[in-house]
Amino acid sequence: MDFTIKAYQNLLNSLQDAGFFFQTFSEFLQKPHEKVIILRHDVDLLPENSLRFAKIQVKMGIKGSYYFRAVPESWDEDIIKEIASLGHEVGYHYENMDTASMKHEARSLKSATTLKYSAPEKLIDLAYEDFLENLAKLRKLVEVKTICMHGSPRAKYDNKAIWEKYKYKELGIIGEPYYDMNFDEFFYLTDTGRRWDGWKTSVRDKVPQQEEWVKQGLVFHSTKSIIQAAKLGTLPSKIMFTFHPQRWHDSAIPWVKEWVLQNLKNQVKRFLVRK
Repeated sequence: MDFTIKAYQNLLNSLQDAGFFFQTFSEFLQKPHEKVIILRHDVDLLPENSLRFAKIQVKMGIKGSYYFRAVPESWDEDIIKEIASLGHEVGYHYENMDTASMKHEARSLKSATTLKYSAPEKLIDLAYEDFLENLAKLRKLVEVKTICMHGSPRAKYDNKAIWEKYKYKELGIIGEPYYDMNFDEFFYLTDTGRRWDGWKTSVRDKVPQQEEWVKQGLVFHSTKSIIQAAKLGTLPSKIMFTFHPQRWHDSAIPWVKEWVLQNLKNQVKRFLVRK
C-alpha cells in the first residue's frame, strides 16, 4: 500500500543507500552538493503529520524544508518552532494573490465606487502587503530564508504574480523554488494528486522540463517504483521532492479518506487542465 509512513521511511532509506546527500533548500543555494536530495514539504493541512515526518528525518540524520501556510489549518506555532528546533528549515508557503483577491472582491461588493487602480495591479499591491505581514509573523517564530508558492488549482491568479512587480530578495529571502531552481539540472518529483506522476492533472505544481523527462523515461507512478530506481542507480543525481504530509497515513480510516478525496480532486483538476 502506497502513501503510508512505512512507504515514506522505505523511500528515505533507499535514497540514503543510493549515496545521496540531503540538504535543505537554503543550504543547497548557499553550498550545493553534487549528488543531492532536497526534501520540500508543503504544510497545507494537518501540521502534526509534518512534525512526524520531521522527527523521522532527524532519526536518520536528514534535514528537510517545511513551508507553512498562514491559515489555521497549517499555522501551528508550537509545531513550527519544534520543527525548526530539530534543525530543519522553515519557510513561508505563500498564497497572497488568493487572499488579496478574496479581500478585494469583498470590498468591491460593499463599495459603490470602483478602485482607482486596475484590478491586477491593485491586487498585487494588496497581496504584497499581506505577504509582508505574514512573513513578519513567521520571522518572529523562526528564521526564514526561503519561500514557496502555494498553488490552488481553483485560484483565479497565480500567487507568483507578486514578483512581477516586487522582489523577494530585497526582503532577505534567498530563494523560491519556481524561480531559483535550475530544473534543467534538477529532477523534480511531487506527490501532487497523491501520485508521483500527478503532473498530468496538475494546474500549478509543474515545470516546463516535464516533457523532456517523459522522453527520457523518468516517469514514476508509485513510491515503490522510485525506490526500485534508487536501488538500480537510475535516478538523476539531483532531485527535489515535494511532499504533502497530510496525504501520508498508516491508519486505515484517514488513508482511505485521503484516497477518496484526492481522486475526486484529480477529476476536477483534469477538467481545469482541459479548459
